[in-house]
Amino acid sequence: MCGVTGAGVNPVTRENEVACNLRARNASKLETPGRGCAPWMASGVIHPLPTASLEMRKLMSSSKVALVTGSGKRRVGWHVAEALAARDCALAVHYRSSSAEAAETVEAFRSRGVEVVALQADLTDEGSVRGLIDETLARFGRLDVLVNCAAAWKSKKLEEVQAADVRHYFETNTLGTFLCSQQAGLAMVRQPQGGCIVTLGDWAVCRPYVNYAAYFPSKGAIPTLTRTLAVELGSRNPAVRVNCILPGPVLLPPDLPEEERRQAIEATLVKREGKPENIAQAVLFFLDNDFVTGVCLPVDGGRTVFAPDSV
Repeated sequence: MCGVTGAGVNPVTRENEVACNLRARNASKLETPGRGCAPWMASGVIHPLPTASLEMRKLMSSSKVALVTGSGKRRVGWHVAEALAARDCALAVHYRSSSAEAAETVEAFRSRGVEVVALQADLTDEGSVRGLIDETLARFGRLDVLVNCAAAWKSKKLEEVQAADVRHYFETNTLGTFLCSQQAGLAMVRQPQGGCIVTLGDWAVCRPYVNYAAYFPSKGAIPTLTRTLAVELGSRNPAVRVNCILPGPVLLPPDLPEEERRQAIEATLVKREGKPENIAQAVLFFLDNDFVTGVCLPVDGGRTVFAPDSV
C-alpha cells in the first residue's frame, strides 16, 4: 500500500488494529455511557461511533480528511474548518468541553452536505490524543490534514505568575500540539499520499509584550517543534509536510481591554485587526504548495517588521 512506512510498521496491520480497538471502545461505551473515547455526535445528541467496516469507511471518505483542533467553537479553528469544507474536505471537529457548540457546528456543516464528525479529547493527555487520531482514522479511513488551533492565553502580571500557570500553558499549547502532530504525523507516514500538518505559534515570540510571561514560552517552542517534526516525519515519508503560522492580532478576545486592543491594531502596518479568514487562507496556502515544509509564516499585518515608535 505505502511506498514509505515508518520503522517497519505494516499499514494494513495498523489499520486493522485501529478498527479493532475502536470496536472494543464502542462496545464498552454502550455498556457504560460517558466512558471511553470521543463519541460521534448528531443533532446535539451523543451517539456511539458506528462500527461499519474500515473498507466501507474508506469508500465513504474519498475526499481528503481534515482534523482541526479547537474547532467546535466559533473561533479561528471554526473558520479554518469552514475553509477546508469549502475545499470538499471531510471534517473531524475537535472539542474539549464545548459539546453543545460542537454539536451546533456539526449540524451547520451537515446542513451544507459536509461529511463531518465531532470528537472530544483532552489534548494534554497522550491516551486521549491517541484515541482522537484512531477515531478519525476509523471513521474516515484516512487523515490528510491536521491544523492545531486549540490554544490558551490570558494576561497575568509577572508578580502573580505561579508554576501552575506556566505548566498549564506548556501542557495546553506545546504538549497538545506535539502530541497531536506526532500521532497524526505517524499516521500520515503510513499513507502513500502523506499529509499536511499546520501548527499555530505567535508572531510576538520574537518581541514579547508585558503581562504574558507565562504564555509566551509555550508558543516560543512551536517554531522549533514545527521544524523538528518536519524533519522527523519528512525523513520517514517525503509526502508529509509540517509548517507553522504565526498570527498577529486576529480575532482578539472580546474581554480584551479597549486600550490594549487599540494598541495592537495601531502597531500593525495595515492599521486593522486581522480576520480569522486570513489564517484560513494561510492554511490553504500550505495545503496547495507541496514544496514548502518546515516554514514559519507570519500572518500579522506587518507587525513583526514594524516598530510604531521607530524614527
